[in-house]
Amino acid sequence: MTPDWSSLEQELEQWQDAGLTLPLWWRDDDAMSQSAELDRLTELSAELDLPVHLAVIPQGATPDLARFVASHPHLIPVVHGWAHQNHAPAGEKKAEFGTHRPLEELLDDAEHGLSALQELFGNSLRPMFVPPWNRISPEMLTWLAGAGYTAVSTFAPRTSAKPASGLLRVNTHLDPIDWKGGRGLLTPQKLIAQVTRQLRDRRLGETDNTEPFGLLTHHLVHDEAIWSFTAALAKHLLDGPGEAWIYDERMS
Repeated sequence: MTPDWSSLEQELEQWQDAGLTLPLWWRDDDAMSQSAELDRLTELSAELDLPVHLAVIPQGATPDLARFVASHPHLIPVVHGWAHQNHAPAGEKKAEFGTHRPLEELLDDAEHGLSALQELFGNSLRPMFVPPWNRISPEMLTWLAGAGYTAVSTFAPRTSAKPASGLLRVNTHLDPIDWKGGRGLLTPQKLIAQVTRQLRDRRLGETDNTEPFGLLTHHLVHDEAIWSFTAALAKHLLDGPGEAWIYDERMS
């Protein structure tokens, strides 16, 4: 069944009638090497003219990924933890940088991740920290800037733009994947309703519209339905009030 986009289209019309713009950014997680899936992500990014902030797992990152990114400026590498390894006890939600390890260990891994990817990507790397599973110890935020980071990104609308001195928070807000139900596409109508509600909240000032609205994807696990929905959603937003946003560390 073809998704019904009318509710979102009506919301986007209200945005444009009000003269509002929607800063829009795209984060894709878990990159380590070049692949057919990364090729497709890159092609879609170029087609939409919407850059992708590519969250790279430092421990597994390969030189072929660095060469590929260097030749595709729509890909913007950022730091995805260290090894994407779960340290949470059994029965708790997965986390690599949660409260389950000493702060010193967390910061050491974050520093190793940044230095490893700086060596691999050079100046194209943006010092944004993306904790695996979008979970991070609150205590760690205070120290991330001292470890060389200027931004942090998790999931859900932010409660503050600057969680710590020298650190900007830029979250993602929509993930189309049904992680608990087979890793396919969530029901398109529910996703469309979710985006519509999120944009309404921004338009009415109930959430922070200065925070870029973030699409979150994981190219390595996409099926055709996920690719198609992601492309259609991004196009609807960009045809409306959406304007592509790229992180610049001078924003922090």
